[in-house]
Amino acid sequence: MDAQSGRYKREIKTLVAMTRIYCKGNHKTSQTPCEVCKAFLAYAEGRLQRCPFGEEKEACSKCEIHCYSKEKREVTKIVMRYAGPKMLFRHPILSLYHLLDL
Repeated sequence: MDAQSGRYKREIKTLVAMTRIYCKGNHKTSQTPCEVCKAFLAYAEGRLQRCPFGEEKEACSKCEIHCYSKEKREVTKIVMRYAGPKMLFRHPILSLYHLLDL
Protein backbone atom coordinates (compact mmCIF):
# COMPACT_ATOMS: atom_id res chain seq x y z
CA MET A 1 0.00 0.00 0.00
CA ASP A 2 1.32 3.44 -0.88
CA ALA A 3 2.55 5.09 2.32
CA GLN A 4 1.28 8.44 1.05
CA SER A 5 -2.29 7.31 0.39
CA GLY A 6 -5.17 8.61 2.46
CA ARG A 7 -6.38 5.15 3.38
CA TYR A 8 -2.95 4.05 4.54
CA LYS A 9 -2.54 7.15 6.72
CA ARG A 10 -6.01 6.67 8.20
CA GLU A 11 -5.42 3.00 8.97
CA ILE A 12 -2.12 3.78 10.69
CA LYS A 13 -3.72 6.65 12.62
CA THR A 14 -6.53 4.34 13.75
CA LEU A 15 -4.12 1.60 14.78
CA VAL A 16 -1.98 4.07 16.73
CA ALA A 17 -5.04 5.52 18.49
CA MET A 18 -6.33 2.07 19.43
CA THR A 19 -2.92 0.93 20.65
CA ARG A 20 -2.50 4.06 22.79
CA ILE A 21 -5.90 3.48 24.40
CA TYR A 22 -5.03 -0.15 25.06
CA CYS A 23 -1.55 0.64 26.37
CA LYS A 24 -2.76 3.39 28.69
CA GLY A 25 -5.44 1.14 30.15
CA ASN A 26 -3.39 -2.04 30.46
CA HIS A 27 0.31 -1.27 30.69
CA LYS A 28 -0.06 1.84 32.86
CA THR A 29 3.29 3.27 31.80
CA SER A 30 4.08 6.96 32.03
CA GLN A 31 4.62 7.14 28.29
CA THR A 32 2.19 5.66 25.81
CA PRO A 33 2.75 3.72 23.78
CA CYS A 34 5.24 1.73 25.82
CA GLU A 35 8.16 -0.09 24.20
CA VAL A 36 6.15 -3.29 23.71
CA CYS A 37 3.34 -1.40 22.01
CA LYS A 38 5.79 0.62 19.90
CA ALA A 39 7.28 -2.63 18.65
CA PHE A 40 3.80 -3.92 17.80
CA LEU A 41 2.99 -0.70 15.91
CA ALA A 42 6.25 -0.90 13.94
CA TYR A 43 5.45 -4.49 12.99
CA ALA A 44 1.89 -3.63 11.96
CA GLU A 45 2.96 -0.60 9.93
CA GLY A 46 5.56 -2.66 8.09
CA ARG A 47 2.97 -5.29 7.22
CA LEU A 48 0.47 -2.69 6.07
CA GLN A 49 3.08 -1.03 3.83
CA ARG A 50 3.70 -4.35 2.10
CA CYS A 51 0.04 -5.29 1.62
CA PRO A 52 -0.25 -6.84 -1.86
CA PHE A 53 -3.79 -5.46 -2.29
CA GLY A 54 -2.81 -1.81 -1.89
CA GLU A 55 -5.68 0.68 -1.96
CA GLU A 56 -8.20 -2.05 -2.82
CA LYS A 57 -7.53 -4.00 0.35
CA GLU A 58 -10.35 -5.11 2.58
CA ALA A 59 -10.20 -5.01 6.34
CA CYS A 60 -7.46 -7.33 7.52
CA SER A 61 -10.01 -9.43 9.40
CA LYS A 62 -11.71 -10.28 6.08
CA CYS A 63 -8.52 -10.89 4.11
CA GLU A 64 -7.73 -14.34 2.75
CA ILE A 65 -4.00 -13.67 3.11
CA HIS A 66 -2.79 -13.32 6.67
CA CYS A 67 0.23 -11.01 6.72
CA TYR A 68 0.50 -11.01 10.52
CA SER A 69 1.99 -13.90 12.43
CA LYS A 70 -0.50 -15.87 14.49
CA GLU A 71 0.84 -14.26 17.68
CA LYS A 72 0.46 -10.71 16.29
CA ARG A 73 -3.07 -11.47 15.07
CA GLU A 74 -3.99 -12.41 18.62
CA VAL A 75 -2.41 -9.21 19.97
CA THR A 76 -4.37 -7.20 17.39
CA LYS A 77 -7.63 -8.85 18.44
CA ILE A 78 -6.95 -8.11 22.10
CA VAL A 79 -6.08 -4.47 21.39
CA MET A 80 -9.14 -3.97 19.19
CA ARG A 81 -11.54 -5.64 21.62
CA TYR A 82 -10.34 -3.39 24.40
CA ALA A 83 -10.01 -0.13 22.48
CA GLY A 84 -12.88 -0.49 20.00
CA PRO A 85 -15.73 0.62 22.28
CA LYS A 86 -13.61 3.47 23.67
CA MET A 87 -12.76 4.69 20.17
CA LEU A 88 -16.38 5.72 19.59
CA PHE A 89 -16.03 8.41 22.24
CA ARG A 90 -12.39 9.38 21.82
CA HIS A 91 -12.05 9.24 18.04
CA PRO A 92 -15.55 9.12 16.53
CA ILE A 93 -14.50 9.98 12.95
CA LEU A 94 -11.77 7.33 12.86
CA SER A 95 -14.24 4.87 14.36
CA LEU A 96 -16.77 5.59 11.65
CA TYR A 97 -14.23 5.09 8.87
CA HIS A 98 -13.01 1.89 10.51
CA LEU A 99 -16.55 0.53 10.74
CA LEU A 100 -17.24 1.43 7.11
CA ASP A 101 -14.08 -0.44 6.06
CA LEU A 102 -15.33 -3.64 7.67
